[in-house]
Amino acid sequence: MSNIGIVEIFAVIVFFISFYGLITSKNIIKSIASIGIMEIAVIMFFLGIGFFDGMKPPIGPNLENVADPLPQALVITTIIIGITVCAVNLSMLITLCRQLKAADWDIVEKKSSE
Repeated sequence: MSNIGIVEIFAVIVFFISFYGLITSKNIIKSIASIGIMEIAVIMFFLGIGFFDGMKPPIGPNLENVADPLPQALVITTIIIGITVCAVNLSMLITLCRQLKAADWDIVEKKSSE
């Protein structure tokens, strides 16, 4: 029997919905928001695969039925990378808006090819 829970399924659905939003969006701000939602979906997936009923933290002398700390470490790393990606995207958007006075992919492509 498969061990996939509702959290993992929900995370995959949210990931692909935001991926669709990233591909179809004409606005750069909406694209950045879609990337952020994709990162949240990855975090939800990592937390979902690391949780099982009855698990305890791996602290103390009794090490029976302890939770795996690897998904938690991956979540912390994902959060840090997500914050960095968002900050870089927003700084590039600010620079782009100052230079081209636009936040639309079509206008930016048209103005950059001139």
